[in-house]
Amino acid sequence: MVSVISNLIIPLMVLLVILYGLFKKVDIYDAFVDGAKDSFDMIAKIFPCILGMLLGVNILLNSGLLDYIFNLLRPVLSFPVEVLPMIFLRPISGTTTLAILNDLLANYGPDSFIGRLASVIQGATDTTLYVLTLYFGSVGIKKIRYSLWAGLAADVAGIVSAIILVGLFFGN
Repeated sequence: MVSVISNLIIPLMVLLVILYGLFKKVDIYDAFVDGAKDSFDMIAKIFPCILGMLLGVNILLNSGLLDYIFNLLRPVLSFPVEVLPMIFLRPISGTTTLAILNDLLANYGPDSFIGRLASVIQGATDTTLYVLTLYFGSVGIKKIRYSLWAGLAADVAGIVSAIILVGLFFGN
């Protein structure tokens, strides 16, 4: 029953929009085509921001710098260093950290301490730098200082909370 409902949600929403457009006497096809034309301009504005972010993430991942830093931190930390790539890369790229989470779950299992901690970190944090770069850059906002600090503070709070709560509930 749930799968039937979930498969019908999008077609029903499209139908609802079409019916509303007919009710308001809007030329639905022309409005759709105009919106599609406008999206090309938006894509042209967003593409350089996305390309720069992807380039930076790939350079960071492929340089080996993160592995070197994580090995230095291993004796100091009270939680598994295997989740450090997620902690450092989550503010930058959600797709990268989702791939890291997938790898951790495949290697350690979803019910392991590492799997649970990585899952909570994925859910408790956001891609702050990605969001600021993409959304603020696409509309031309240049002064992002307070947004950056607020977003990063929220990420730190999510990470610290994840470490504490997963440690309390599932032990290390």
